[in-house]
Amino acid sequence: MMLVGSVRRIVAALMALLTMVVTTRAQDINDYPTSARVEYVFGCLKANGETRQAIAQCSCSIDVVASLLPYQRYITAETVLSMSQVRGDLGGPFRTSAQAANALNELRRAQAEAEVRCF
Repeated sequence: MMLVGSVRRIVAALMALLTMVVTTRAQDINDYPTSARVEYVFGCLKANGETRQAIAQCSCSIDVVASLLPYQRYITAETVLSMSQVRGDLGGPFRTSAQAANALNELRRAQAEAEVRCF
């Protein structure tokens, strides 16, 4: 009888620990603010047609991107993408630096994975 009580306590402690780990991981995945997700989906809809199917695919796409790329790195890549389109000296570093290229490549890999999974 003593053994059964000990096993139950161990199982309960392991379940509590597992719940904390899953909750922490979910918060990591869902660190994108709603406004960032909406902006992504709007842009995706413009590129893929404004249909009900596109809404589902674009929503799936941002979920995949968010699961692969932390929000801070997403913001960095979006900033590089935006600034690289600025003409002249101001946009130059965003077009030519290795760090900018790495940020863009990371975003493009996440978007390619989202394309495979969602479209």
